[in-house]
Amino acid sequence: MSQQNLAGNLVIESPGHFFDEKVDQALGRLKFQPLPLSRKYLVDLLNHFLFSSNLFPMNEETGRTRRDTLAEMYLRARSLTGQQRVDLLKKLGDSSLYISGFFGDSLSRKVIDVEYYVDMGGVAYSELSSCSGDENLSQVFGEYSVRFTEFVDVLTYISQESLIQTNEDLLKLYDRYLATGSRLAEGQLLEKGLLNADISRARSNKM
Repeated sequence: MSQQNLAGNLVIESPGHFFDEKVDQALGRLKFQPLPLSRKYLVDLLNHFLFSSNLFPMNEETGRTRRDTLAEMYLRARSLTGQQRVDLLKKLGDSSLYISGFFGDSLSRKVIDVEYYVDMGGVAYSELSSCSGDENLSQVFGEYSVRFTEFVDVLTYISQESLIQTNEDLLKLYDRYLATGSRLAEGQLLEKGLLNADISRARSNKM
């Protein structure tokens, strides 16, 4: 997050500027053009989760990190009303998106896989779109609900910067494609010659 100016002095780049550039780079690579506010929301999300405590909050009683399961968060949100419900649904959607994008490969080795996070995140944003009192935010949440996997791809691209090097990486990439239909994974598999274009089109027609 730093660079040198023409005089050779170290210039500290703000996280916001860094993520702003990375999001633009990923959107250009993926040929994805979300709403301007949706793009800004993604940059803000990356800034928010720059601090791990926002993803894994500390339990003040035990002194340990604890994160509710997605199902627990969703059920609790359904029992709430007003701003409390909005806040918890937003937390559910945002954390599902971030984890799917940055930790999707590790989820493939767990009982609860990335597809579950994608489904729960999409549901959370869909409900946010319906209950948000802000028309602009409602449109943003609606786009995140419908195009959740594409936003996951943006975060995945930022995380890995398309550096697929080992056979294990390729298998993880293929698993991600089968589970979510990720366009990023599809494109990378096609580039590597590991996915038949006819099979790719057939899968797209089913979705």
